[in-house]
Amino acid sequence: MAKAKVAAPDTRIILVRRAATIALAGNLVLALAKIITGFIAGSLAVIGDGIDSSTDVAIALMTLAVGFIISQPSDKEHPWGHARAETVATIVLAFIIVLAGMQLFHSSFEQIRSGVPRPLPALSALVVTVASIAGKLALAASQKALGKRTGSAMVLANAKNMANDVIISASVLTGLGLSWLFSLPLLDSLTALAVSLWVIKSGFGIFMELNQELMDGNADNGLYRSLFDAVASVPGAGNPHRARIRKMANLWDIDLDIEVDANKTVREGHRIAECVAEAVRRAIPDVYDIMVHVEPSGAGEHAEQYGLCERDVERESRPGEAAEGQRPAESPAE
Repeated sequence: MAKAKVAAPDTRIILVRRAATIALAGNLVLALAKIITGFIAGSLAVIGDGIDSSTDVAIALMTLAVGFIISQPSDKEHPWGHARAETVATIVLAFIIVLAGMQLFHSSFEQIRSGVPRPLPALSALVVTVASIAGKLALAASQKALGKRTGSAMVLANAKNMANDVIISASVLTGLGLSWLFSLPLLDSLTALAVSLWVIKSGFGIFMELNQELMDGNADNGLYRSLFDAVASVPGAGNPHRARIRKMANLWDIDLDIEVDANKTVREGHRIAECVAEAVRRAIPDVYDIMVHVEPSGAGEHAEQYGLCERDVERESRPGEAAEGQRPAESPAE
């Protein structure tokens, strides 16, 4: 199915900047509170939680910068616009998260390996961790709401990251509580080690989600089904094939071949192609550009496909079932 309609471009940019500003202010306060309190209270886990929040500050600054970049119009160097800046920033975000997790893992492991006795963390570590959980819950909710309104993978990734932060802070709180309950400061370091692994996993998860977009791939058969249904609704347009849909941030770039009656004039063929483009825009929200190539009836389906046709989608919907007499779909690499 086509994805839900998001805010208009100008409104979207404003909302992305608003999300970044909220995240920046909230995470800056939380990061400073946790790092300072962690050092004073002697809690490695709280310091690690503060380091994680510091990466969120960097992410928020990056989001603000990207908000200005994506607002720039297309130009000679960037004919498809600047939307991919958001994708690049999200990839950088993922690596920042992974690096922060690796640093925390190293510090925690070295603390455990050294075997040096540590005092129990002070009560203030518990207080700031509880406050962090409440603050992160509020930030995650605001980022998720704004991410859905904008369709921004970057803002939604940040919301997911902050939701993970809630789990991290809850783990820190549990570790601190157990340290106090059993008088075992080592549990604080073990908790920090577990937190670091969670942070690394989160960063890799964000990267893998964006990998398909970076490779201009799209595995959503629902989008292709909507595309072919839109073509079928236009009189005179037939055999949609060589269909390619790629994502650019929250937008879709579409290429498509159709067949029309060879006896029609160029003007008539062009009119049908324009009607197809309009039908596709109605069926799939947030289309940045659509290129419809017209071929005379019977001249399509040539060997060089590099895209999907209706049969490809139908076969993937019913694995192992191919209609009798239909040739196998050509590989995109042919």
